[in-house]
Amino acid sequence: MKRIIFLTVVMVLAGYRLHAQEKTVVELWKTDSVLKTPESVLLDPYTKTIYISNIDGEPWGKDGKGSIGKIGADGKNLVVDWVKGLQAPKGMGLYKDKLYVADVDEIVVIDVKATKIAQRIPVAGSVNLNDVTVSPTGDVYVSDSKTGEIHLLRNGVLSKYLSGLNGINGVLSTADGFYFVAKGALYKANAGEHIKLAEGMEPSTDGVVQTKSGDFIVSSWVGVVYYIKKDGSKTELLNTMERKLTSADIDFDPVNNILYVPTFFSNTVVAYQVK
Repeated sequence: MKRIIFLTVVMVLAGYRLHAQEKTVVELWKTDSVLKTPESVLLDPYTKTIYISNIDGEPWGKDGKGSIGKIGADGKNLVVDWVKGLQAPKGMGLYKDKLYVADVDEIVVIDVKATKIAQRIPVAGSVNLNDVTVSPTGDVYVSDSKTGEIHLLRNGVLSKYLSGLNGINGVLSTADGFYFVAKGALYKANAGEHIKLAEGMEPSTDGVVQTKSGDFIVSSWVGVVYYIKKDGSKTELLNTMERKLTSADIDFDPVNNILYVPTFFSNTVVAYQVK
């Protein structure tokens, strides 16, 4: 009898520790619904600025209505149309005061200090450029969800980095490797092969970011955000599907554990404290 009681107590405590380790989120702030189909957010940790890509029209339309907005990391001082003149902008990457934006079939380079478009770089053969990531050394990677390719911009020269990636969307270049999400799975690119780190997520996987501890947070456009540990185990961090609140291309502040989520058709950006 004592052994049964002891085992029960151990199992209860083990279950408690597992539950205690699960991550949760608390909403910190939300913008008014004044953005214009925000698809992606990008935090500049040095200036405490969040850049926002506004599609403002057809998701892949070339109508000249797109823009980049910005807001403080505290949710204040929102500028909806900070830089205009884009088509249907999506993912962004930042390197040395240059903001690189995926814009349908070209990379738009914005001079942050001058607050203007400095360059437009056509990507030959591209159709639906989607996400952008920049390596610590300034290499710019852009995914194309339609063609299943990732393009590399290095020292002003474009080349294909990876191909044959069905459903590719979010990309992430870090000091410890290159990661991407496609059709509900998280991968690491390694010496020409793709190592699957986690799977079983909603197929509309969108953005991917990394925490300070080396874990990952992955968004799914339908409204589910996952927390993925380094061992590949995953839990739902946020689920707003019942509210029909989408979660597009996210960003994350690893120092303060704050997650930033653009809601696409709901025209807001929401900040969550991750605990």
